[in-house]
Amino acid sequence: MLEQLEKFEKRYVELEHLLADSAVVTNKELCSKYAKELSDLGKSVRIYREFKDIERQIQGLENELKEKHDKEFLEMVKTEIGELQKRRDELKSQIENSLKGEDKDLDKSVIVEIRPGTGGDEAGLFAADLYRMYTKYADLRGWKVEMMSSNTTEVGGFKEIIFAVNGRDAYKRMKFESGVHRVQRVPETEAQGRIHTSTATVVVLVEPEEVDLAIEAKDLRVDTYRASGHGGQGVQKTDSAVRITHIPTGTIVTCQDERSQIKNRAKAMRVLRARLLDAKIEADMKNMSQQRRLQIGAGDRSEKIRTYNFPEHRVTDHRINFTMHRLEELMEGNLDELTESLIKAEEEEKRKNR
Repeated sequence: MLEQLEKFEKRYVELEHLLADSAVVTNKELCSKYAKELSDLGKSVRIYREFKDIERQIQGLENELKEKHDKEFLEMVKTEIGELQKRRDELKSQIENSLKGEDKDLDKSVIVEIRPGTGGDEAGLFAADLYRMYTKYADLRGWKVEMMSSNTTEVGGFKEIIFAVNGRDAYKRMKFESGVHRVQRVPETEAQGRIHTSTATVVVLVEPEEVDLAIEAKDLRVDTYRASGHGGQGVQKTDSAVRITHIPTGTIVTCQDERSQIKNRAKAMRVLRARLLDAKIEADMKNMSQQRRLQIGAGDRSEKIRTYNFPEHRVTDHRINFTMHRLEELMEGNLDELTESLIKAEEEEKRKNR
């Protein structure tokens, strides 16, 4: 394992030198190829370098134990060795996962799409509640949320909302949110106090780097139009909204939230790239049915994954039979307990099938 990582590190250094070569910099195709390879190796190399540094530190401290020191100092050294050994074991596990390709996307940013399902206006309001829950979760974890596109309803819900989440472990934790979310509650407009059931669909996409997926300009049709507004001073008077169609697949992305056509186009391209990469992954996974079953967060997006029952203050994740009766706390962004359970269940499933 370490021999393989040594080769990775040598190749990483070689790539750094190649990308500094003017002949490579001026060759767009070659530069893109080397940049992607460097990016793919980056995490494994960083972990390996930290692993080697910790090994050196442990060796140095073990040498100190052979010297004559007072008892208190030796105890401190032993404690520090123990902490370093724990970190070394963590890194070793990360290295093993990295070499298996399991952690390839875990640190990447994600693009999240939320759309109401059955339930009319109440479904749109639930979509807005989910968006609020995720933004609060992102805030608690120190992630950055960037609005990509939104389409509101007259009662304050969403017909669709798309946003990016950027931060450490964003994909690792958010990937489990893909699927159909069901809410059971009494709508504010319900005069008889009857409980209604509504749904919203959440899609979580890995946001690829430009080098991860090449999109040819000839395969795109870009249309511009005047963004819809509510009148008054805020109404758009220029054709700033953008619609991009990927001709080979028929995939269409629109963006009108920014006043700048350039910014709308850039955001639309990010969403398009994420959708096309996701479609490619879906196609690849059809040939890896066993691996797909091991990934709890990558199931069928038409599958009902979670129920939010407000009268009983209960949330149930149907994939792992997880239930908690602190729904209001969850809706305030406290998703860690549920997410940790999902991560643990996925890891146990993988261990069973190795």
